[in-house]
Parts: sequence; structure tokens; C-alpha cells
Amino acid sequence: SSLSVVLVAPKLGRGRQTEDQRSRHCPYLDTINRSVLDFDFEKLCSVSLSHINVYACLICGKYFQGRGLKSHAYTHSVQLTHHVFLNLHTLKFYCLPDNYEIIDSSLEDITYVLKPTFTKQHIAGLDKQGKLYRAYDGTTYLPGIVGLNNIKANDYANVVLQAFSNVPPLRNYFLEEENYWDIRRPPGDIMFLLVQRFGELMRKLWNPRNFKAHVSPHEMLQAVVLCSKKTFQITKQGDAVDFMTWFLNALHGALGGTKKKSCKSIITKAFQGSMRIFSKKLPHPDLTPEEKEALLHTEDYQEKMSESTFLFLTLDLPTAPLYKDEKEQLIIPQVPLFNILGKFNGNIEKEYKTYKENFLKRFQLTKLPPYLIFCIKRFTKNNFFVEKNPTIVNFPITNVDLREYLTEEAQATEKNTTYDLVANVVHDGKPTEGSYRIHVLHHGTGKWYEMQDLQVIDILPQMITLSEAYIQIWKRQESSDGTNHHMGV
Repeated sequence: SSLSVVLVAPKLGRGRQTEDQRSRHCPYLDTINRSVLDFDFEKLCSVSLSHINVYACLICGKYFQGRGLKSHAYTHSVQLTHHVFLNLHTLKFYCLPDNYEIIDSSLEDITYVLKPTFTKQHIAGLDKQGKLYRAYDGTTYLPGIVGLNNIKANDYANVVLQAFSNVPPLRNYFLEEENYWDIRRPPGDIMFLLVQRFGELMRKLWNPRNFKAHVSPHEMLQAVVLCSKKTFQITKQGDAVDFMTWFLNALHGALGGTKKKSCKSIITKAFQGSMRIFSKKLPHPDLTPEEKEALLHTEDYQEKMSESTFLFLTLDLPTAPLYKDEKEQLIIPQVPLFNILGKFNGNIEKEYKTYKENFLKRFQLTKLPPYLIFCIKRFTKNNFFVEKNPTIVNFPITNVDLREYLTEEAQATEKNTTYDLVANVVHDGKPTEGSYRIHVLHHGTGKWYEMQDLQVIDILPQMITLSEAYIQIWKRQESSDGTNHHMGV
């Protein structure tokens, strides 16, 4: 029988390549061990700790620098007879120590796990189906409903990243790198690293061809530590609302957004609403009644109105009662969501104290965003310790109408004011050493899932309302013509 030989033409480049450097078939492909490959960690050489020219050994999964003679990858290939390497930057495969490029379509699944890509067609269908996929390790998973590794004490960040991963316009924007790769940043600016890492994380969480059914947010969190100047750490428990506030504003800024209304980003398009704030200065409590009365007639103490934008609304809980029932057990108080939303009806006044002055403020909404974030204020910090309010908020999961919290003018212009819950972040345990979990709605199946680090379970919707909710994301219902008003990517 005649032997067919396929010759692959050498690539044209600087100088002529030797025979050994030409692309050809590699006899060692069956030694690749996909079960040890993990591209979620920082791309640096395990020996020199350098980021430059790093290769992954596809037999043991370790990272090494270079591939030339005496390089760490070359030495590794000779000492352990591990021959197949992947350049983590160029996505090219090489056989060492012979040093030739391997071109083989059977390796495409590896490059896809390292760098998943999404077509517009794929993205458009993400929320229309609930197909289970099988990872290389045999576990089945729903893309997007994927556990995030808790490296040490980063569950406070994980739940926020999971929540945003389930906001379709935000997710869709970051799944396509071309949406943000030409945004110009000033020289030396590190904040854009957040955008890049968040995009990479979104693509891993929604990858239908993962090797394992969980993702480690290691590189994302390293960017958080760096860009927040260590305000948020991997090794120290943080507050999910503090992290979310910083992360939203940092992403908005890194995407070229500013505080001006005209400079928008996908963050403000999805989450930004506006409100009127009515503020009235109060006389100092130590003054006599006559002095207070005199001040109240001055210009400085008249009510002033201002307009302000918001990315989330803070809902205040009533003070938790300290009494116990006859069995000596603390009664867990409950409050309806609509009671604590009353803060925004334009009538309820709340006192705010600053270092020098006290104010009475009331609020009324003027514009509702496509996705509305509530932060339920559970923690009170004073000089010595943090107290947690355990009050359970009773809320329906669908059809929350916010029309009554809008000004009359806004009620006339806002067509859709009804919202459904899509994500619910819960804090369990004591204020400083508790843990976080999240409930998310999978849009394709309509089912709810609970995620706590690597653990993912399905959950009945009625169980969600029994938890100590801390952050919630609500989605505005689409109008009868199928559009979501004011939205656009």
C-alpha cells in the first residue's frame, strides 16, 4: 500500500525556519492529560515567576517560561519527558525539546477552554434554552450556573460577580471582547485590567465546553486587589455591598464613563436611575427653642431640592426588637418589602447626621433603570463593633410595581414600572465572620439555583424569601411590544 505523506508548508517569517521548526504532526498528543489543565490561574512560570513567554505543559498542567535551549520549559521537557506545550499568549502548540509547532484540530478544545469566544448568534440564544452540557470531568452543568472557587475568604466578591454574570445586557457586553477592546485609557492606567479580567471570567462562566463545572476567579480577584489598592482582599472577608459599590464605579470609569450624564457605559445603561432629594437643615439640638425658631426662618434652613443619579437603592430596615418570646428564643422580626420602599415615596422624612450638621431628607424616584439593585442595610458600624439586623424582608419574587415611588411627571412617561427578581445575595451568620450565598434565576429554564462557592443546587422560589437578603437585582418586565425601554448596549 502506498503511504500518503502530508507536507505542511513552513510559515514565512523572519529568516528561514529549520526543518525541526516547521509545523508537523506530533506523536505525543496521546500523552496530553486534559484533566489536569487549569487555565484559571495567573499565567506565570512556576520556576521564574515571570509573566513573559509562558507555556503550559499539557501533560502535568504546570506553567514554564520560554521554549529555547536551557529555558524552563525546555528543561522540563527533557527531565520529565513531557513533550507537548501551549503558548498561553499566542495559543500555539509546540513539541519540545524538538521545538516544532504542532497543528492539529484535535487540540481546538484546549484553546477554547483557555480563550472561549462567543458569536452574536450564540449570545442571542443564551436565555432561550436550558441545555445541560457535560464537562470533560463528566459532570453536567448549565452555562452561567457554575460554582466559583472560594480561594480563602472571597465569597463576598464571588456572589457579586455571580449576580452580574446573570444580568443579560452586562453579560452580553462582556462576552464579546470587541465591545470594549478599543476603549482608550491614559498611559499607565491599571483600571482597564478589571474590564479585561471581568470579560475573561464571564466567558469562562458561560463556556459550554468547560473541562470542569466550576471556575476559579483567581485572576479576576488579583485584579481587584491591585486596582482597589488592597481595599478588597482574597484572604480577608469583605462586605459584598462595599465591594459591589466600588466594582460598579470602577468598571464604569474603566469603560470611559464619567459622572456626567452624557458619558454612559454599559453599567449606567443597565443600572442607573435618578431621584429627587429634598433636604432640610436642622438647628443644633443644644440651641434654645427661640434660637431654633429664628434659624428655621433663614434661607439656610429652607428645604432644597436636588436631582441625583443612583446605581442602587439602599433600603433601611426597622430597628430589630430585643425582646424574647416565652421560650426564651429571639423572635426574628419580619417586614414587607413595600414598607421599606416607603423611603422613596416623597413623603417619609429621615434624619441624617454628619460630623457637624443634621439634615432631614426625603426621596422620590424620577427614572427607573432596566435593572434595579436594592441593598438592604443589615449592618450598623459604630466605633467598637458591627451589629447585624436579622429582620427578614417579605417580598414577592415577581410583579413588584414601583409606580407609586415615582414623581407625577415620571409616572406619565415611564411605561413599565413592574419588576421581577433575578438575583438575591444572602448573608448568613455573624456580621464579621458570616458567609455569603446567592440565588439566581436561570432565564432559559425559569428555574432558581443557589450557589455557595463550588456548591450549586436548585431551589424552590418560595425558599428564597426566607433568607436574610442583602443585595437584590430586579429586572424590569418587558412591555407588550417585547422591548425593554431605555436599554441599549
